[in-house]
Amino acid sequence: MTGILIRNAEVHGAPGTDVRVSGGSVTAVGPDLTAEGADVIDANGGAVLPGLTDHHLHLHAMAADAVSVRCGPPDVRDAAGLADALAHAVADGHGWVRGVGYIETVAGELDYTALDRLHPQRPVRIQHRSGAMWVLNGAAVAAAGLAEAHHRGVERDASGAPTGRVWRADNWLRERLPASRPPALAPIGRSLARLGITSVTDATPDLHPDSLHAIVSAARSGELPQRVHLLGAPLAGESESTGRLTVGPHKIVLADSGLPDLTELADLIQRVHNTGRAVAVHCVSREALLILMAVFDDIGTIRGDRIEHGALIPSETLDEIHRLGLRVVTQPGFLAHRGDDYLRHVDTVDLPDLYRCRSLIDAGIPVALSSDAPYGPLDPWQVIAAAVERKAPTGEVVGRDERLSAAEALDAYLPPATDPGGRPRSIRPGTPADLVVMHTPLTEVLTDPSTALVRLTLIDGSVVGPGS
Repeated sequence: MTGILIRNAEVHGAPGTDVRVSGGSVTAVGPDLTAEGADVIDANGGAVLPGLTDHHLHLHAMAADAVSVRCGPPDVRDAAGLADALAHAVADGHGWVRGVGYIETVAGELDYTALDRLHPQRPVRIQHRSGAMWVLNGAAVAAAGLAEAHHRGVERDASGAPTGRVWRADNWLRERLPASRPPALAPIGRSLARLGITSVTDATPDLHPDSLHAIVSAARSGELPQRVHLLGAPLAGESESTGRLTVGPHKIVLADSGLPDLTELADLIQRVHNTGRAVAVHCVSREALLILMAVFDDIGTIRGDRIEHGALIPSETLDEIHRLGLRVVTQPGFLAHRGDDYLRHVDTVDLPDLYRCRSLIDAGIPVALSSDAPYGPLDPWQVIAAAVERKAPTGEVVGRDERLSAAEALDAYLPPATDPGGRPRSIRPGTPADLVVMHTPLTEVLTDPSTALVRLTLIDGSVVGPGS
């Protein structure tokens, strides 16, 4: 056997095309190629696409999320439902219960006293749906020693006692929990492959050394077959970039719970630039974006600097974003999952600025789409549909003028992780054999984007995932 021959496919719009793969690369593309001993896959006229790249997700959070109790809609919608979910939750080997996906519509603002009313028996920590905050119950507060802790993320009441709410302190909090290994990534790799995703950007900031080592090991061993681009690798001593594992811009979080001093932010970005790395800056509010723009206007940008999320981008900043050479990695999939919340809680004047897509592209700003999984929907075909329709769960359209065509949305998943918003990858001799074989031609895929249309996923020329 000498590789794989995909026969009778549609490639770049041309039906009746064959694709030969060998040694991890595409070796020939054209009609009526000879098999030459290769395994033959009959595409039956289905499109063959470059593998998709999710340009912003969190691998270990996804793996932990998969074994956590659901604490928000649609699984849990009220306090009684949350209490029941916690009561029936399976604890980890140390007796802790880990919950995810909480939102205030379930049981209001949680702190340790509110959580104790729901489940005081075992130590519980619940992550807010935004991923920005953990809430611990009384048993967990005591076990984690929050009363004696010194960290700015530990929220305290007027008397100085911890409320049980911990903001953006994942690594610090992990050190105070019972020791455990990072969760296995093989199930995540299989899930990604079923969706046609062959490359990911892990956007977790300041990766803990154990998490960094686990991701690197999983990528190099093939446990995680996808190519991995890391934003959270440290500035000093980061993993070397290889063919399957690359180090990207340095992730910086502008948290709305504590926006930075302009001088401090400028100094940080300048230090990163001095190492030769660009920055990827988490911005989900108007204030955070304006602070970032002021800093970039002062110190300048380098190639690869990017805005993560861009949840609210005022129209008056579009020309400046373009002038500075920034790119935007955004997640319109949130509209399909949380659009009703946005319509209720986001100021009407801000709604046109929410998860912009069309206006960014029209302004010449490179745009990449992504999931922010596990905090947003992982399925790229759902995100593509959301970019096209921009419908909230109730069906109301959020930002009608920001809609993309399905082809534009798909193209925003096709550039390599090292060039989000850049030119979509093509299928031609010499390119890596990271491919997705669809059940139908591309026009049908774009008419109704769905995971059900993914037939096979290949990475480095090996089949790693069937379609669903």
